[in-house]
Amino acid sequence: MLRVVAYVCALLALAHGQTTNVQSCSGVNALLPINAHIEGCLEPPCVFPQGTYAVINVIFRAPRNIQTMTTVATAHIGIPFPYPLGDAAQTCNYLTNSYCPLVEGEVVQYTLHMFIESSFPAGTSLPVEFRVNEGGFLGTPIWCIRVPLTIVPPLPSSNMSARNATVADKV
Repeated sequence: MLRVVAYVCALLALAHGQTTNVQSCSGVNALLPINAHIEGCLEPPCVFPQGTYAVINVIFRAPRNIQTMTTVATAHIGIPFPYPLGDAAQTCNYLTNSYCPLVEGEVVQYTLHMFIESSFPAGTSLPVEFRVNEGGFLGTPIWCIRVPLTIVPPLPSSNMSARNATVADKV
């Protein structure tokens, strides 16, 4: 038991050191996670070049026993616009300290890698919500964060390959 308490304290200390200032989601009855850190962004709007990955690290507590989870990304451009995450939507596959099923009260680390398509217009600024649901796309929300993002032109090729190499190493 003492080992579990020490582990949770270490996670919380780490989380406190790297936190992005995120907001609660609009119209969704879901809590904020214990911590959310968007790599390269402490204070929004978070800026992402086309052709790179947004890497979002989240620590949350399972509110109940959970068998499966799905990650949903929604851009708000006047109306909610779901962004397909492909395989990255399978939340259980991207837990970094545990695996599904989760036990109620378990503290879980999760990392999402979302590719910023080159088709996203540079100069676009919009709020995006990242939500994890129990079960599928329409399942009960477990947590949700809202953060303003700005898309900028691609990095010069030498910088882009360095940034993507670090992301590829984490996948």
